[in-house]
Amino acid sequence: MSEASEQNPTPAPEDNSEQFSTMALDAEGESEGGKKMSKKEAAKLDRLRKKQELKAAAAANSGAAAPASEDPLAANYGDVPLNELQSKAVTGRKWTEVGKLEAGFEGQVVLFRGRLQAKRGKGKLAFLVVRERGFTVQCVLNVKPDVVSPQMVKYATALSTESIIDVEGVVSVPKVPVESTTQKVEVHVTKIYAISNAEPVLPVNIDDAARSETEIVKAEQAGEPVIRVNQDTRLNNRVLDLRTPANQAIFRLQSEVGMFFEQYLRAKDFIALHTPKLMPGSSEGGSAVFKLDYMGTPACLAQSPQLHKQMAICADFGRVYEIGPVFRAERSFTHRHLCEFVGLDVEMEIKEHYSEVMDIVGELFVSMFDSLNKNCQKQLEAINRQYPFKPLKYLPKTLRLTFEEGIKMLEEAGVNVDPLCDLNTENERKLGELVKEKYDTEFYILHRYPLAVRPFYTMPCYDNPTYSNSFDVFIRGEEIISGAQRVHEAQLLEKRARELGIDVKTISTYIDAFRYGAPPHGGFGVGLERVVMLFCALNNIRKTSLFPRDPNRLAP
Repeated sequence: MSEASEQNPTPAPEDNSEQFSTMALDAEGESEGGKKMSKKEAAKLDRLRKKQELKAAAAANSGAAAPASEDPLAANYGDVPLNELQSKAVTGRKWTEVGKLEAGFEGQVVLFRGRLQAKRGKGKLAFLVVRERGFTVQCVLNVKPDVVSPQMVKYATALSTESIIDVEGVVSVPKVPVESTTQKVEVHVTKIYAISNAEPVLPVNIDDAARSETEIVKAEQAGEPVIRVNQDTRLNNRVLDLRTPANQAIFRLQSEVGMFFEQYLRAKDFIALHTPKLMPGSSEGGSAVFKLDYMGTPACLAQSPQLHKQMAICADFGRVYEIGPVFRAERSFTHRHLCEFVGLDVEMEIKEHYSEVMDIVGELFVSMFDSLNKNCQKQLEAINRQYPFKPLKYLPKTLRLTFEEGIKMLEEAGVNVDPLCDLNTENERKLGELVKEKYDTEFYILHRYPLAVRPFYTMPCYDNPTYSNSFDVFIRGEEIISGAQRVHEAQLLEKRARELGIDVKTISTYIDAFRYGAPPHGGFGVGLERVVMLFCALNNIRKTSLFPRDPNRLAP
């Protein structure tokens, strides 16, 4: 172990003992649990906040480096002037990512850029934790002649956390691995420069935002002080919130889901399309659309690419998919609804049966789950550290149950349900529990839904028009996919639209597409955010939406 490591083997974050709260507070002065603060408590909180701000500002001001004339090593540290960062020169320097700093670099000089996550210094010694994209490494500054000056240590410890810094140093492998960082090496710093200084007081402390739910619950149960950053505080400061390891992992996992979705479908001869998001009328029926003025003509934002992807099938594209925004003007305040989300949509010709579409669904998602579990272990571990969850259970061949079979399972369990109505959220969850208990899977397909609860373009069953050739797909008892065989006969389409109160004039070009010959076809749509939320058993879809849009939120 290095001399520095023996003195302080594990870097710790700054002392936050004066931080003010056992629970994060919202803008109205209410605690996470909704309990109103007393005026005395609020005043005390305000005094502690101001004291912390003054302390941080004083630390920043006192940390200015000595003039260059007083330190012969002054060129090895300091704030980089803006004019040096305006693409002034290409130096050819070799950069290393923090996440790649491993034992193989021992003894080598490396250069990397990251955020100052934590710092601790005393006298001639300082420890820093530098973070880049969720990976962290311990850096050590130890005063040595001609290498590190006392002023350099003072400068480093005065930097504000979350500042972006460049670090150059020699990699060392301590005998006892560093436990507080993702990388088990440490870097002995020889040069350090601030590229962008963060404000000394941040609206959200990253360590607080990254705290494990398990740790929070244990502290709360023990009556110990702990800060819980609530959802609104996170979303109001989303740029900071997104820096936590769990959030970095969530959106890298989400990227993998989108990429796998596309790669799988392209291998199955699907082609990507980009359909319009400005529509003359509703694509789903009902009034839940965002209305707008389009050059003096009433219009709305598309609820889905449904109509145009069907028209693409009528245009002989055969198999199509789209990844794009979907807009729903529903005043839903649930944990799983958004007003804008990313839709993963598929449409395909079918030869004989809508089971061909369900085949694609089952194969696609089982392969995707296998890929995520195999290739995203680091991301899943990072998410699990903050939001503990059990891996999703699924079968190699996806289970299929008819809607009537699902109703029967619920009734046998003592649940009263209307066999011709859609399942509510509570019954979906209950059915998910029953399916898991009986079939040992949390991923399954429920098909042959009542026609009355499906969109106008859904094909009725051949043997019973009360039901339809449609299906929903569930993960952990919640619906993620809705799909069906579509009506490809113009007269029936028009009839169904009128029955559901849709102004046929607004979709006349869509219906006309089926007057010129249309093959039998079907498809499905899935919300990207919901897939990630349920695969990782997260409790709110806003955790998997980069900048969520719901009935109460249009910013940031």
